[in-house]
Order: sequence, then structure tokens, then C-alpha cells
Amino acid sequence: MTSPEDGAGFPNPPERNLPPGRHLRLKEHLLSEIRQEEQGNRAQAATAPSAPGRSWLRPSLVAGAVAAAVAAGLVVAQPFSEDTAQAGPPSEETVAMLKDIAAAAGRRPAPKNLRDDQFVYLKTKERYMKTGSDETARLQPPHVREYWQSVDGEHTEVVHDRVDGFDHERMEPDLPLAEGDKHYRSLQRMPADPVTMRDWLYRVASGEESRDQNAFVLVGDLCGGLMPPKQAAALYLAASKIPGVELVDDAVDAAGRRGVAIARENEGERQELIFDKRTKQFLGERQVAVKDLPTGFKKGTVTAHTAVLERKVVDKAGERP
Repeated sequence: MTSPEDGAGFPNPPERNLPPGRHLRLKEHLLSEIRQEEQGNRAQAATAPSAPGRSWLRPSLVAGAVAAAVAAGLVVAQPFSEDTAQAGPPSEETVAMLKDIAAAAGRRPAPKNLRDDQFVYLKTKERYMKTGSDETARLQPPHVREYWQSVDGEHTEVVHDRVDGFDHERMEPDLPLAEGDKHYRSLQRMPADPVTMRDWLYRVASGEESRDQNAFVLVGDLCGGLMPPKQAAALYLAASKIPGVELVDDAVDAAGRRGVAIARENEGERQELIFDKRTKQFLGERQVAVKDLPTGFKKGTVTAHTAVLERKVVDKAGERP
């Protein structure tokens, strides 16, 4: 294994002066910072206190987007609102697939002898939509992002994402951790049965979309990282109870791997969670326009794309498997 001490890593970056209210936490998903800021502005206008927790959104799809936006001085955001129609329950075929995915997740071994001072190394290939101050949107070229996530959430983390001049950042722990935090120790405290897990999803998920969509987004947030087997199995079974969830027989991740997708449509786009057809391992996400969008993207356009390339436990932030 290599690490910065071996000369194969990268140097400690200087601290950056970030815009007020935007910490560049990058800890789970960076676009959530913009969403959280928007929610805070509305809450302040209503003289209501803001909650200490963080908002949730697809980390693998947009984590690099905010880093690039902060570096380039751009705004990356999309409108969120309630679904206009009541979605129906998932089909029997969709439920059966999620049961298979849950069974496979439950059989995977948990990391052995995991220590609090270790890190989960996540390497992803990503492509996302960037919206500038003039509200025009474009897709950035695919790029690789590396993230060293603290096992217990109490150790300094590193994100390496060389896009639009953004290189790497170190993030100090943001304590105390909020409920719904994605660090492995926090995930171990999540419900391990699907009924309680579904209740947990609807209670913890936040955002301006419908409650069903917020819960589905949270499912996508969680399955992109390293999850304990029992909680992962419960998560997918809980997803089979979210109205509007559907099956897409053929989907392709950002690395070109084909799989089956568990998906949900919202506000003109379909979010797809892609799984290997044979192993049922999570591969990545894809977001597709299902109608012409105000941003200029036409129906059928892929508006965000990701692929999980590697998930390993390492001893130090910056160390590669």
C-alpha cells in the first residue's frame, strides 16, 4: 500500500478561506452544503431555528460538483419541490429484485478488526452537471475522486478531486455527529430490520422534495459507501416500501459497466441506483432526464453519472490500497 509518507501521495494543502456558511465539508456529499444553506436562509426568514443535522443528497453524483463550484466561484444547485402526483407502490418485480439485492448484501462479510482510527477509502468516477451564475448548465468531463472517510467520524479526512483546479482538501471532524451520519460506526447504530429502517429513513431524510423522494435519495447516499451487512440488507428491503420506486432492466454506470437499476422519477429526472446483475453489488448511479429540462438538457440526456471503483479500509488518510 502507498501513502503520502511513501512519496506517492500528495502534500498537505494550505487552509482555505471558504465562503460563510459553506464549510466545504465534502464529508458525505458536497451539494448538500448548498442545499443546507438554502434551507437555512428560508428558516431564518421564518424566524425558525435551524436543525443541527445535515441535509442529504446523492454523494457519489455531486460530491465533486460543489468542490469545483467553490474553486471556480460558481453556483451549483437545482430546484427541489414536492411531487405533483401520488406515486404507486413498487411492482412485484421491483420488490423481488430488492429482496435479491438485500440477500446478497446481508451475505457479504463485514470488515474484520476495524479500528476507529482507520479510514474507508472510496474511489469513484464521476460526471455531474454544473450550473453557473447565468443558470446555464453543462456536463463536466468524467473525473476520478478519492475520499478517505474516518471510520468513527472523529479523525481528519481527505478528499482528492482534481477538477476545475480543485485538488484536495483536509476536513477536520465536525462534532458532534448528526443522526444519519455516514461514518461506519454511525451506520452500525442504524436499524437492522426493514420496518424500523423505513421509519428511520423517513424521519432522518430531509430536503424540499417529497418525503418519498427524500427517503429514496437517502438510500442512494448510503449504498454508495461501505455499510455493515445487516444494515445494508435492511436498507434495501426498506427501499422496496417506498412509493414510486421502479425497476430499470438495463443501466450503465460511469465506468461503462452494465447492470440493473432501482430507480425513481422526480421533477423530470430519474435517479437510478445501479447494481451488478449477477452479484447484486452496488456499481454506481445515473440520473437521466425524462423530459426536456429548464436547464437546457433534452429528454434522455444523462445529467449525472458515477461509478464506485474501489472501497477498502486503510490505516491512514491519504493511503491508497
